[in-house]
Amino acid sequence: MIIDFHTHCFPDALAPRAMASLKSNCEGSHIVAHTDGTAQGAKTILTEAGVDMAVVCNIATNARQEKNVNSFAISLLENPFFAPLGSVHPDSESIEEELDRLLLGGIKGVKLHPDYVGVELSDKRYDRIFSLLRERGMFTVVHAGFDPVSPNKIHATPEMFRRVIDTHKGLKLVAAHMGGFNMSEGVLSHLVGTDIYLDTSLSSLRHREKENLHKILQQHDPDRLLFGTDTPWTEPKEEVAFIRSAPITDTLREKIFSENAKALLGI
Repeated sequence: MIIDFHTHCFPDALAPRAMASLKSNCEGSHIVAHTDGTAQGAKTILTEAGVDMAVVCNIATNARQEKNVNSFAISLLENPFFAPLGSVHPDSESIEEELDRLLLGGIKGVKLHPDYVGVELSDKRYDRIFSLLRERGMFTVVHAGFDPVSPNKIHATPEMFRRVIDTHKGLKLVAAHMGGFNMSEGVLSHLVGTDIYLDTSLSSLRHREKENLHKILQQHDPDRLLFGTDTPWTEPKEEVAFIRSAPITDTLREKIFSENAKALLGI
């Protein structure tokens, strides 16, 4: 079984506009779209790659859209292929209400993207979010490292993640992109061996860091590694191939592909 812990899709009516904006952000980078941004588009390309279930990382990029983003997340529960995440915004006045609404709807976690909201992970506004998540037993997936939306400023570094996990003991925190896109040295120095979860999304695009990525897989807690693609921003088959070809044991591969995700999702 393969569970993809990092994917994205949008409501059908919104997908064309959302994808046009996101593609514009990625111009000049080596990150390109592989779907039309819809849930069906994501499911098609993921199932072709052998994925059995996909966690959808919805993002509230401003406080006004938080409720609509979470309503879409809840609607995705109708399709058993998806395990959707909600989202909250650091400036929202409804964080507690939205987290409770998500829990009541059956959603176990949220996605946060410091680059898209323009708030560094070191900002104290996140402390309240993390405390509320921990109180509710919810997890969070947080973008880590470089993102083309903010090419000149990284809003979530390995050092920032280390501060969060040291401050919020017991928080179920997933740092995306193996702990920091294009920041593998920092991950090896500050995050490997800690209680943080790491997802493997976009690894197939990081050829220059391949050796370090293998070190992270080999040296981090084997129960805290999660397979991810970041669909639509990569070819899922290539992400699967990266894990299948990595110099790790079959037991670890199984943990990465599904067992750790099942534990975190409670399935």
